[in-house]
Amino acid sequence: MKKLSLTGADLTLKTLAEFDRLRPQTVINQDALTRMQASVDTVRRVVETGRVSYGINTGFGALAREHISRDQLIQLQYNLVRSHACGLGEPLSPGVTRRILLLKANSLAIGNSGIRPLVVDTLLALLNHDVLPVIPAKGSVGASGDLAPLAHLALALIGEGEASHAGEILRGPALLSAANTKAVRLEPKEGLALLNGTQVSAALAMEGLFQAREALLSSIAIGALTVEAMAGSYSPFDARIHAVRNLPGQILVSGLFRGLLTGSGIWQSHQGCDRVQDPYALRCMPQVFGAIWDTLAHAARILGKECNSVSDNPLIFGDEVLSGGNFHAESLAFVADFMAIAATELGNISERRTDLLLRKVNPRLEMFLARQPGVESGFMIAHVTAAALASENKTLAHPASADTIPTSAGQEDHVSMAPWAGLKLLQILENVRYILAIEALTAAAAIDAQRPLKTTPQLEKVHARLREHVAAHDGDRRLDGDIRRIAGELKDGLLVGCLELEGVADLYA
Repeated sequence: MKKLSLTGADLTLKTLAEFDRLRPQTVINQDALTRMQASVDTVRRVVETGRVSYGINTGFGALAREHISRDQLIQLQYNLVRSHACGLGEPLSPGVTRRILLLKANSLAIGNSGIRPLVVDTLLALLNHDVLPVIPAKGSVGASGDLAPLAHLALALIGEGEASHAGEILRGPALLSAANTKAVRLEPKEGLALLNGTQVSAALAMEGLFQAREALLSSIAIGALTVEAMAGSYSPFDARIHAVRNLPGQILVSGLFRGLLTGSGIWQSHQGCDRVQDPYALRCMPQVFGAIWDTLAHAARILGKECNSVSDNPLIFGDEVLSGGNFHAESLAFVADFMAIAATELGNISERRTDLLLRKVNPRLEMFLARQPGVESGFMIAHVTAAALASENKTLAHPASADTIPTSAGQEDHVSMAPWAGLKLLQILENVRYILAIEALTAAAAIDAQRPLKTTPQLEKVHARLREHVAAHDGDRRLDGDIRRIAGELKDGLLVGCLELEGVADLYA
């Protein structure tokens, strides 16, 4: 994909997921330009006739009753952008920022926002030249749009903000020069169109979805390796068990496990053992992971719709200017919170599997996988770290959307907290990758301890990929670097290629 034409109707989650890798030149479709111009013409008629319309010739929020004279309408938009730039905290990541720019441009291209094509062309110039506005992560409550963070985006367009480019922070005119464009001179409604909207909330939730998918697929590969490391049973993955439960995610996930657990030397060695059933953390992986898959599929349906939505206010329909509440990000808050709960469970059940690996449940293994228990501690404290992270996630999983706090003198009296839902989802997923890395390291060590027996051909590939990045455990050593290294590789999909995904439903379709 060398070029991406935004129509306002055709942007997909798959495009957003692949955008950082493919980085196509992005333009606005000609039909979209026509629609946008028609909405601008309506705004201009409102200004010419003096018809009172929110955000065009009135104040904002609780100041909506304040009528603004025609000679102050331009200043109104600049004051809005400058006064709303109150974001704090670390900047959002480059990937999230690119998606914010893309989502904002596509939303404006739908043609209900009263903003000139020139403004969106300037926004896309930043995106196409990878001049990324510095957008602080904190400061939005997810209603009235993501006002504070999007104000920082708008500052870049008018030559008053900051942006990162090629490892440098550029300010004011320098950032526009790097994008080969000029500062926008805002017209009525345009500052508000840029600031209003849920693009920050959406981009954070989407990043959470993309990372959660990788974490779930990694969990399947690592969990299957743990089944072998524990000399566990294949019976819980039998297709007949899952068919009668009739849950699509569970059926799909159990099939992926069956593709990994195909028979091995380890499996043959424990046939006829007296262990009747494995603990839930092994036996119930299809049920837990299947529920997580279905949760992500639900989130993908909502976020797929959000790709091509208008979420600012007021909106232009022909000659009418209608004030509503599409800027309220409740739907995004809900799915981010739901994914946070699901991701937390990925960490919870992984921590339990690590505990099982270290407790000599498999009699072939030593306590804590130490070569000389007592003299060595093995993975004892790696498990403690996993437990600490799992516990942290349980607090972070408390739903942000269950909270609200009135703002703007009570005019904005119920908010979604969607940005915080997305931010803490990403923190949970970072913790989950560390927890999974710890399980992966312990499972790989447990496979090593059972040599010369081999696991399945598919899981030998999983084991080999882990060993490409971390050497076998041959005695006590620092493990923090190993954990970080594997966690980073998991984020990049280290083990996903070991799964047979052909024919598996695409979450982003």
